[in-house]
Amino acid sequence: MGRSTGCLQVAIAVALLSVAGRVAAQQVFMAGQAASPRVVLVELFTSEGCSSCPPADALLKQVNGMKTASGQLIVGISEHVTYWNSLGWADPFSSSVYTDRQNAYGSSFGLDSVYTPQMVVNGRQQFVGSDKNLLERAIRAEQDQVQPVALHILDTNTAGNVMTVRFSASGEKKFYGADILAVLADDADQSSVLRGENSGRSLTHVSVARSITRVAKLQAEAEQTVELTMPVSLSGKAGHHVILFAQAKGTGRVLGADTKAIP
Repeated sequence: MGRSTGCLQVAIAVALLSVAGRVAAQQVFMAGQAASPRVVLVELFTSEGCSSCPPADALLKQVNGMKTASGQLIVGISEHVTYWNSLGWADPFSSSVYTDRQNAYGSSFGLDSVYTPQMVVNGRQQFVGSDKNLLERAIRAEQDQVQPVALHILDTNTAGNVMTVRFSASGEKKFYGADILAVLADDADQSSVLRGENSGRSLTHVSVARSITRVAKLQAEAEQTVELTMPVSLSGKAGHHVILFAQAKGTGRVLGADTKAIP
């Protein structure tokens, strides 16, 4: 009887240790999420050649850097596409990289064609980029979502035209292999448009992407270091920042993000 009781006590102790281990691991993961900024990523596909885009540019300016009611940081990215460039005005901030990214979203969302201005929130919702009501609704919906990946930029260092970024990214195993992308962006830009639909207008933009690159994959090892080549437009100038975000393959869902000013 005593021996049986002892075995039972050992079994219970082992079970409790196992449960405690799982709870501790979950607490560590949740603590990592709490320590890392919870972000709503708002991508705006825009063009200086499009007369419908300035109101969307202004809307992004209103929300960029603000916090939601639940404390999430709203991080905007202006991504200037190229397909307006042949219609009177070549957008100086445009790149085929952003056109390709928008086309990928178009396929993911099942759209017949892409358009400007278009906003995409956390890779999950898309709508006309000047529609404030739809943007507010999308942000509210994201407040109820658990951010699957805790991503945090630990530090950056720039030497010449190379920026070294050290970051941590952790999440459940099912998200391993997700892309981690880096955006180098101007804090703000202004342009005087001489031709096209916005001829004669002075346009302003915020968080203007100057490069976007896949730099890593989400993996078991949380801490990673990557090197980014600084675009010529950023070299030796103030007023820029870096954005890192993890994005699921296939669905395009943004799993976690962080941003940091470039000294």
